[in-house]
Amino acid sequence: MGLSKLNSLYREVILDHSDHPHHKHPLADSTSNITLKNPTCGDVINLDIKLDDHDRIADIGFTGDGCTISQSSASMMTDAVMGKSKEQALHMAKTFSDMVMGKQHPQKDLDELEDAAILSSVMQFPARIKCATLSWWALQRALMREEDQDQKTGPKED
Repeated sequence: MGLSKLNSLYREVILDHSDHPHHKHPLADSTSNITLKNPTCGDVINLDIKLDDHDRIADIGFTGDGCTISQSSASMMTDAVMGKSKEQALHMAKTFSDMVMGKQHPQKDLDELEDAAILSSVMQFPARIKCATLSWWALQRALMREEDQDQKTGPKED
């Protein structure tokens, strides 16, 4: 694929997720939620996650305001992690953060990111990295907070 076609596809996917975000709604019955703000530009992500009894993401939603990159990244992230286990989602968040910082990962790890893998080119724009990773950081913190709660309260009963 030519560079201009690739750039066009990149813009098209990002704009589609920004204009028509997936899972952009609050969850009334979330098991974990978090709000993160990017102080550099003012982007805000409120992330709600509902885990099922097997620690899989049964539902996820976000609200908040921000630039095209932060909103499209949140939409892509929610699509990619839906139905994944907590461990898989944490691995994906690390892969995404590493990817936008220019670190190499096996193709299978990048494929798990689905549309979000297209944001790898954000590394060329250091000021946009925080925008792209905000929702992924929120995911990581919310899931780690959930894990901390589990350790405090003991194992879940079936």
